[in-house]
Amino acid sequence: MNDYYGTLGVERNASEAEIKKAYRKLARELHPDVAGPEGEERFKEVAAAYEVLGNSDKRAQYDRGVDPRGSRSGAQGGPQGFGFEDIFEQFFGGGGSPFGGQQQRGPASRTQRGGDTLVQATIDLKEAVFGVSREIQVDLADVCETCHGSCCAPGSQPQQCRQCNGAGMVQRMARSLLGNVMTTSPCPACGGYGTIIEKPCGDCSGQGRTHSRHTVKVDIPAGVETGTRIRLSGRGDAGVAGGPKGDLYVEIREKQHDVFERRGDDLHCTLEVPMTAAALGAQMDVDTFDGPQPVEIRQGTHAGSTVKLKGLGVGRLQRAGRGDLHVHLDVHTPTDLSDEQTDLLRQLAALRGEEMPEATLAPLGGGVFSRLRGHFKGR
Repeated sequence: MNDYYGTLGVERNASEAEIKKAYRKLARELHPDVAGPEGEERFKEVAAAYEVLGNSDKRAQYDRGVDPRGSRSGAQGGPQGFGFEDIFEQFFGGGGSPFGGQQQRGPASRTQRGGDTLVQATIDLKEAVFGVSREIQVDLADVCETCHGSCCAPGSQPQQCRQCNGAGMVQRMARSLLGNVMTTSPCPACGGYGTIIEKPCGDCSGQGRTHSRHTVKVDIPAGVETGTRIRLSGRGDAGVAGGPKGDLYVEIREKQHDVFERRGDDLHCTLEVPMTAAALGAQMDVDTFDGPQPVEIRQGTHAGSTVKLKGLGVGRLQRAGRGDLHVHLDVHTPTDLSDEQTDLLRQLAALRGEEMPEATLAPLGGGVFSRLRGHFKGR
């Protein structure tokens, strides 16, 4: 296994800063622009050593006797996984290659994909239960009808840039720690496009697109809730210079309901039950999104009981079926009894052998609080 510490000339307990400093010093000395072609192989060895020792995980493997790079040497004149350009960009900045500038990538394209657009749609709970089709208004970019996305005034076309001769890139000599280095950058005259639009379209200001108000129909499925986003692919803004359209996202806002509370796919509501109905049992109707539905009140129902109506909740998003409707029963105890009603209840209590309690106050907690004490004979 190669002695990477010896290659960089550092001790095995060297810090990260010491390893980086040693590598930078050797890289400057062995760079082919400084040492000539004969230093290239040595430079490869130094770069390979730093690839391992400059990474804490790889260095730990190496210290355990495992070479993370195996027996392979660097590819194409550099350490495994990156080349000379990456090394010099990391340590010396800039975008230039130490061997005469970046690889020519040609002129950039003016055509760009349109951006994504986000709009909001407010729905009520019933629409979330069953789904709904809505029409929304949104400002969107369209391909310019005058230039058809060319960005040029009618009868004209882009002209080749005279400064870069259509290449879109220019080279210049820059001074660095290694001496003079040839760098490549986008042409400042044409912005890297290789062409210049001398007569831009007046209707779109040379963008190839214009904005207008659109009416978009969107199918909102059952089960959506606040925060759900519906994607309409290719329905967003048209791109610059005739580029493809982006996507349109419709974000849902669900209004609260006066009667029903939504919890996931289930609905909850409260049904007020008369005391007599709770005692005797009855059938009551509750208004739902599916119309009136019967609710069976069992004899002796207590306050807080719940009746579940299956399949009357919210439709499940991207799944079959619906949630349930939970009806919470609130037994209503009358507070405005007439004398006749009071006598009837006393007669009922007497028939049931129930003695009306006599309330007394007893001190609790040192007399600061009081509690109601009574005696009640039930069935």
